[in-house]
Formats: sequence, C-alpha cells, structure tokens
Amino acid sequence: MTIEATQDNLIVGVVGAGAMGRGIAQVAATGGCTIKLFDTRIESSKEAVDFIDNMLGRAVEKNRMTADDAKAAMARIEVLETMSGFADCHVIIEAATENLDIKRKIFSELESIVGDDVILASNTSSLSVTTIASSCQHPERVAGFHFFNPVPLMKLVEVIDGVRTAPDVADFLFALGARMGREPVRVADAPGFLVNQVGRGYTIEAAHLNSEGVADYVDVDRIMRDAAGFRMGPFELLDLTALDVTHPATKMIYEQFYHEARYRPSTKMNTRMEAGLLGRKTKQGYYAYQDGKQAVPEEEAAPEYDGRAVWVSQANPETCAQITELLNKLNAKIDNGEEPGEDSLIIVAPLGIDATTAALEEGLDPEHTVALDTLFGLDVRRTVMKTPVTDAAFVASARGLLTGDGVPVTVIRDSAGFVTQRILAMIVNIGCSIAQSGTATPLDIDKAVTMGLGYPHGPLAFGDFLGADRILEILISIFEITGDPRYRPTPWLRRRALLGESLLTPES
Repeated sequence: MTIEATQDNLIVGVVGAGAMGRGIAQVAATGGCTIKLFDTRIESSKEAVDFIDNMLGRAVEKNRMTADDAKAAMARIEVLETMSGFADCHVIIEAATENLDIKRKIFSELESIVGDDVILASNTSSLSVTTIASSCQHPERVAGFHFFNPVPLMKLVEVIDGVRTAPDVADFLFALGARMGREPVRVADAPGFLVNQVGRGYTIEAAHLNSEGVADYVDVDRIMRDAAGFRMGPFELLDLTALDVTHPATKMIYEQFYHEARYRPSTKMNTRMEAGLLGRKTKQGYYAYQDGKQAVPEEEAAPEYDGRAVWVSQANPETCAQITELLNKLNAKIDNGEEPGEDSLIIVAPLGIDATTAALEEGLDPEHTVALDTLFGLDVRRTVMKTPVTDAAFVASARGLLTGDGVPVTVIRDSAGFVTQRILAMIVNIGCSIAQSGTATPLDIDKAVTMGLGYPHGPLAFGDFLGADRILEILISIFEITGDPRYRPTPWLRRRALLGESLLTPES
C-alpha cells in the first residue's frame, strides 16, 4: 500500500481514547485523515472528542489554524461503538495500555474484522513489536508507531520495523507520520527502541551516582543543568515522569537485553518507588511539591578564600593552562614550583579517573588535593571532587577561591569520572551501541534524541562536541578502576575515536 493511493480518503482507526489515543486522533484528523475512534468505554471516546474540540479551539484562538480547518478536522472524527466499524479502515493504530496480552487480544480481533492488506500499528513504548506480531496471522503487516506524550506537542514519531514487518508497511507509516505533521525516524525493533534506550543513560547513571554517595540528587541536577546545559536535571525528570512509570520500564529494557550492564537499574530507585516517593503526582519524589511548585534546597554559601597558594597539576598542559588562566582572573596566589609547596592547595583535572588515583599517580599529597572537572569548561558551574582524606580546610579553600567571581561551586565525593563525565560518556556510548547494532542510522539517532528528549545535542554529536577520544578515555579509565562492564566502550566509539572520525560517520 502507498500513501498516495489513499491520500484523498485515508481512513485511520484508533484503538484507545486515553491521552495517547486522543492525541493521535487529533494529529491524524488535522492531517486530513478520516478517524474512527474506539474505546471499550464509549464515554472515554466521547470525552476524547470533546478534548480534541477544545484543543483545536485553542489553536484557533492562538491563530495556529483557521476556524474552518478546525471544524473540518472535527467533522472527520467518528466514534465507534464496536470494533466492527474498523472494517473499511486503511490503517489501524492501537494505543491501549502497555500489556502484551491485551494488545494481542486487540490485534486478534482486528484481524477477524479487516482485510489482509490493512496495516496494523502499535503505539507501544516498551513492548517488542515482533512479539506483538508473532501471534498475528499476517505479522508482515504489523509495525510499531510510537508517538510521544503529549502527541500534539511532541513532533517525533518512531516507526518500528518488527523482524517480519514488510518494508512497504513501515514506508507507509513513515509517510503517514509526516502527513500528521510529525518527524518520523525509522527504527529496528529493539528493547526501548531508540529514545527510551538513550534516555536510560541520563537517569540511570545519575541514580547510580546518587546510590554510590557521590553527590546528592539536587547537586547532580544543578551540575547537569548548569554545566552540561540540560533543560532538566535527571532527578527533576524522574519526578516528572514518575518512578512507577520509569523504573518498571527500565527493568523491562534491562531484562529484554538479557541483563546488559549499561541498562542496569538502581536498587535505590526501586526502594523509593516501593515507598511511594513517585514524584510530582504524589507531591513527594526526590523533591517535595506544594501547589505544583518544586521545593529546592538552598545552596550553601561559600566560605571566604583563605589566601592559600595553589599548585596546578601539569599532567595535561591544556587543562593546566585553562585552570591557571581562571586562577589568575581570581587573583589566586599561584605556586609555580615543580612540586607543590608544603601547605599549597593542589588541583588536578582527571579525565575518567578519581581524585585519589590522580593524586597517587602523580605522587601528590591526597590530603591537600582536590580535582576540578573541566569537561564543559569553567564558566557556569564548577565541580570540585575531594579524595576520601582531603583536609576540610583545603576543600573550603578551593570552594572559597573558585566562587570568587560569583560562579557557583559544587563539591562531590570521589568518583571515577565526576558527574558530567560519567553521565555524558554513558549517553554517548549507548548512542554508539544503537548505531553499532543498526537499530537506526546515526542521523536518526541524534534527530530522535534531540526531538524526543530535548538534549542539547544528540548522543553522537555530543561525542563529537566533547571529543570522541576524550569520551573513549573516560570510559576506559572508569572501566579499569571499577571493573564494571557498564563502562566498556562500544566498537563504534572506539574505532571512530582511534580513526579521528566523527561518531556520525556511517559504515561504508
């Protein structure tokens, strides 16, 4: 089937009138399709029609569409009392609850109603399209059509090929997504598809950092917003999406990948979920909420700089120059000796290793040493990492000095890779894993992540921005120190970093 063959009278069935179903019906109707909407509760379908009418009315008020276009779109929506009304549809989109048995039952009933050439699509966000299709008489006409919530505002749609999906079926859905005003990307069936895989790199790595006692949740959020440029910190995001949604989906992805370490859930997240600390919807998550407003702990005031001399590690000349330039602007007393003075504050700038390892490898006094994260520069927020034995007076001296120009400083405990290095390396590596597996093209990976998650860059472009060689060094170092297979670099990353090629470079 081609989109052109039915473009004048394309009839789209939608099963489920919840938040996703009504959103899909809305964008399909405004895209010129005739909509047949069914829900087991006809009241839900009628409520959905009223909701869509209200949404289009608001669009008219804001001059985003004409009153005539809104009226025409509403006229194209029909509510069905039984699924038998889907008989003349060209494509049917299932948007029911995320339950495999329920979806299989729906698809079985649809196959008894519609012709063999009717396309059946599932809006599943976490279930295997191949598994859903496996119980169908014609699995070749089944594909995934994963929209994001809220559908009218989120332009991305993932078009998912199951193992037995016919290529022209996904081609049809790709064109249909564009007709609905969406930005489609083509994805091969895999746990979490594309966006939900990459998203785990952000939230789960942050959860592990917190579980290890490296940094409090609010400090991780501040670092990732201010230093790394994300619109929301990972724990703010977890509160928004709710732990009882995010954690079970994470477990499902982890189990479907046969316990791939990159997707390993955090036990602390599970504990918080069981305690009912779900986020905004329960008014208590990582943050407390009153009248919908987030309560954020105030940042502790920085102490005064005590005038102590500062010695900067020269292990990396580039970062040494970067830090020294900042210290000069802060009017710090620089210790220019080949070795640090007896009472000098020592600053190291490790990549992928912890402050302890950096100090001992250079023969420095760990009680006088702090590490400074330079991955994203030093202009917006600075992260200082202490060793387990760094003298409190030296930590206070570093914080007082480095806040001298008004830029806030966050102090964290020792960790291989700081906060930004660990989280960004994980995001980039997962993006590279998706590219390596052929689940999606490099360009579609970055397009989907920037549109679906709102990251400053897609994972592959982020790797290029920060330097693929630096990301590789971070991962190798963390892997060597921790022994955790979560951090083993993917072949896609390793080869392109060694070749000096962009991570967006496809296979020849």
